[in-house]
Amino acid sequence: MPDHPTRTRRDDSPEESRRARLSRTFDEDAELYDRARPAYPPRLYDDLAELAGTVPGSRVLEVGCGTGQVTVPLAGRGCRITAVEAGARMAAVARRNLTEYPAVDVVTTRFEDWPLPDEPYDAVVSATAFHWIDPAVRVPKAADALRPSGALAVVRTQHVNGGTQDFFVEVQGCYERFDPATPPGLRPPASADVDSTDHAREVAGSGRFGATLFRRYEQDLTYTTSEYLDVLRTYSGHRALPEAARKGLLECIAELIDERYGGRVTKRYLVELGVSLQGDGKPRLQPFSETSCSRQQKPRGNNTFLA
Repeated sequence: MPDHPTRTRRDDSPEESRRARLSRTFDEDAELYDRARPAYPPRLYDDLAELAGTVPGSRVLEVGCGTGQVTVPLAGRGCRITAVEAGARMAAVARRNLTEYPAVDVVTTRFEDWPLPDEPYDAVVSATAFHWIDPAVRVPKAADALRPSGALAVVRTQHVNGGTQDFFVEVQGCYERFDPATPPGLRPPASADVDSTDHAREVAGSGRFGATLFRRYEQDLTYTTSEYLDVLRTYSGHRALPEAARKGLLECIAELIDERYGGRVTKRYLVELGVSLQGDGKPRLQPFSETSCSRQQKPRGNNTFLA
């Protein structure tokens, strides 16, 4: 296999020229997004409480709540949440999912346009969404929303090497056939090769936060053919393909899973939490990076991942 300069490219690094257009694709089928996207690891919420202070009664601003994938678990832990979501359909599903939590307010607007309230927040949380916000706005506005020593917590996700590895080698042929922008021979990176310094540099460069603390988690999720295609249909890059190319790509992938892999494949996800405290606030724990691994079937329920 040839060496690949793009092998460690992150899934959550959209080209700036396409960022705004791709970000709007998720709202096209909010029900599918709500049904298909996988859940975050439960330990993530323990670490959010420990590092970012998302404890019962805390005021949390969520940027890009989707259909409530992180909002629902945080609300269940007693957080008082303002959840900002640009997509009207996504926001409507989020409100439905959060009916039993009166301390959550879902606001339909772009974060860039939303006027900050007078009362600051204890934490700003953004899960698989921060990269869709205008880079000139996202970190400074998050800082403006926080109380002194408040926390910015950003969750990122990445498909990494593992799971049904041979499938992800073979499926590259489908992508190269139907999506000419696909680099030849592309492979998922090893978890250790996924670079997080871009986020740490961006946050540090604002001059508003201290060092970023990272926690990492891996999980293997197993999908049937139809479940896997549903997940793919929620990804911005797949949705942005011309209809004929998208149809051909999904048919090619389905045939490969059914004929070569018995109708089931397992995908490994790396989930990364980065927490930055505003100003000179002392970290709640010393900086370190930790990976916790779980091997599990796909959870059911309202969930999210990837660009």
